[in-house]
Amino acid sequence: MLRVHFTGEDLSRIRFAGAPDPLWETVLSLALVGTGRGRAVFDPWRARVRAGLARLPRWHLRLLRHLAPPVGDFPDFLTPQEASGGMTAGLDAVLATPRRRLREELAVLPAAPAWARPLADGDRAALAALGEAIRGYHHAAVAPVWPRLRALVEAERAVRARALLDRGSQGMLGGLGPAMRWKAPVLEVDYPRERDIHLEGRGLSLIPSAFCWRTPVTLIDPGLSPVLVYPVPRGPEWWTAPGGPAGAPAASGTRTLAKVLGPTRAACLRAIEDGCTTGELARRTGVAEPTASQHATTLREAGLSASTRHGNTVLHVLTPLGAALLRANPGR
Repeated sequence: MLRVHFTGEDLSRIRFAGAPDPLWETVLSLALVGTGRGRAVFDPWRARVRAGLARLPRWHLRLLRHLAPPVGDFPDFLTPQEASGGMTAGLDAVLATPRRRLREELAVLPAAPAWARPLADGDRAALAALGEAIRGYHHAAVAPVWPRLRALVEAERAVRARALLDRGSQGMLGGLGPAMRWKAPVLEVDYPRERDIHLEGRGLSLIPSAFCWRTPVTLIDPGLSPVLVYPVPRGPEWWTAPGGPAGAPAASGTRTLAKVLGPTRAACLRAIEDGCTTGELARRTGVAEPTASQHATTLREAGLSASTRHGNTVLHVLTPLGAALLRANPGR
């Protein structure tokens, strides 16, 4: 079990990632892509990305699988804080890792094969090759489902923001389960071994992740800025974009989008802008709740909104596409 110890100051310094973290998603997906874990959730994604991975240099995958094994720790330098600013900023930080830190953090892995040793020595060519491998894998395995990752994180942020407003920071922490339990002033987290993190006023960054499987993940080095990556709710078809698999053209996309052009559904889209439940959507637009639910379903099928269920409540939020449509059509 992992125990995260909060002070009063830490409770006021909880931060949620504004978007999926490209390097956390890359590393965590690496731990899943070659395994059978979570078949119902990840097998369709594995099948989808298999062709793209087959085009990558074999030694790229061998290097990445050594650095991010399916079981056990992986080096902290692979998931720098700078990645919150995007893939380029994150990779720049990875490639700028000091030689001493490379050597220390690579020691958490099993004995390195001879071909991987130059990386521990900070060899510039080896670091450049690592950058190519990460970028190539991300493009093949993560980028095709990136819009879905963003929608899942947006929905999770909306749920947690409402919990924070309704119940405060402790109430929000209490609703993060099932792998996390708030027992003030400690957040207990399912974890493969016993560990304690004392925040001591530094706060905590919470990063929702689609590729985090079952139990949350944190950094090894207690001196780094505290981070907790945890799995977002997602069903077996989380990876599917509107109309078909992620990245595939949707044959019915044009027809579905045409339904959105009606005045009531357009009002529903605008009502969802700040996040709302089905009941709130009905009240905001003046329609019956079953009608609001139908409109929300159509918006979701068109890829303009995402819905997430928490208990008996379904919360609707805009996807990046829905937000872009509203920005392009300002007005009441």
